[in-house]
Amino acid sequence: KPASQTAFLTEAMVRQIMASGLLPLGALQLVCGSAGDLLDHLTGQDVVAFTGSASTARKLKTHPTIVQNAVRFNTEADSLNAAILAPSAAPGTAEFDLFVGEVVNEMTSKAGQKCTAIRRVLVPENAADAATEALVHALSEVRVGDPADSETKMGALASLEQRDEVQRAIAKLQTAAVPVFNTAEFIGVDAEAGAFCSPTLLRAEDATAAVIHTTEAFGPVSTMLTYSGIDDAIALAAMGEGSLVASIYAPDTDEARDLTLGIASHHGRVHVVDETSGATTTGHGSPLPHLVHGGPGRAGGGEEMGGIRGVMHYMQRTAVQGSPDKLTAITGRYMPGASRKTEKGHPFKLFFEDLDVGDSVETAERTVTLEDIEAFARLTGDTFYAHMDDEAAKANPIFDGRVAHGYFVVGAAAGLFVWPDPGPVLANYGLERLRFAEPTYPGDTLKVLLTCKQKTLRRGMGYGEVAWDTQVVNQDGTVVAAYDVLTLVETRDPANRPDAG
Repeated sequence: KPASQTAFLTEAMVRQIMASGLLPLGALQLVCGSAGDLLDHLTGQDVVAFTGSASTARKLKTHPTIVQNAVRFNTEADSLNAAILAPSAAPGTAEFDLFVGEVVNEMTSKAGQKCTAIRRVLVPENAADAATEALVHALSEVRVGDPADSETKMGALASLEQRDEVQRAIAKLQTAAVPVFNTAEFIGVDAEAGAFCSPTLLRAEDATAAVIHTTEAFGPVSTMLTYSGIDDAIALAAMGEGSLVASIYAPDTDEARDLTLGIASHHGRVHVVDETSGATTTGHGSPLPHLVHGGPGRAGGGEEMGGIRGVMHYMQRTAVQGSPDKLTAITGRYMPGASRKTEKGHPFKLFFEDLDVGDSVETAERTVTLEDIEAFARLTGDTFYAHMDDEAAKANPIFDGRVAHGYFVVGAAAGLFVWPDPGPVLANYGLERLRFAEPTYPGDTLKVLLTCKQKTLRRGMGYGEVAWDTQVVNQDGTVVAAYDVLTLVETRDPANRPDAG
């Protein structure tokens, strides 16, 4: 449900998403306007995700139905995010320039109307004048006007009401801060008729004034605060009472570490920038989909709503206990100790569709010799003493003498379980969770238990991914190595091939 001011844009975008066929029918529904009594019908099987103001988030979170039914509620609330210029990022450094550029970008992108915008700018006392001068100069070059004009750098706010709200917040901030820039030129527009607002940079007279750390002007507005040292900067950042993100600009690694560890408890994400990462960083306001993006306290206590992490909030977690066979049947994933099925023959001869979780092969045996170990050492150059020197190996508290290389064991295991002829198995693309559980000595006899563990179809690719539970055991039945082999297995169904249709 979009805000009223942005509903037209949202409706147009959702219409395009639905027309693309990307989502199944019914997966996405849009409500423009009042939600009516929608929240009254929520149950414990529902999820509410909200991004917007902290005050609206609190109102929704305390809705009687949400409280009564313990409805899961994920909040990503607007917060007083900070950019921190470390003492080592002095004027003239790359980090100083990156700091100035990102502060201006976050102030003016979407006219500052986004939850991650930089609201507080923390600078060392001895760099305050230089930072002010640099930011004012950069802001003076921002053209405010018609977004259709390619020269325009910042457009209007979402509505006249939003502009009035921003102006009221600026007035509150001015009880503890003075404007150092608020005189942008409006190009080609009627600034009074449109919801236009100049980028506004204020400088706090008292960095600890509560109004600076509790008032958010949801527009192109930031307030500069000066600090005396790292501990002071950490304390000022914490006065925001929880934020989505803070950026640190620091060439000095120790300063970056101290600031990061100091502010992490009050932020969902800490973005550390230096010269080496400046050209490739996603930016203060653009997290990667795998990152935690949310924050404690005022930021809502929630997490990322987009990307792979966001999907997890719509999935219910349930612990299931049972025997290995029952858990394998329920989860579709082979569990250690479950029954293995060998009646189909070697599973590497089966197409993806013909494989079932639990299909298995128990291989022939191979006895490891001292010649094997020495040949592997010559081939690879791995002459670690435990493989080559019996006396030194016995002095090692783990071994009783010379041992086979772990990777020889893995290679020998592959030689035991592969099917050599052409077939549905197209490629081995890696191992996961490899552990060498016990040493393998000359004279030990190994075999492999290979079991189809999990199947994942790559639709339209002509193959699927198959993970194989692999256990290498010795003559005593002891597992000496355990891992998952990952393969690509051809599909038999033509509908799954790239050229289908």
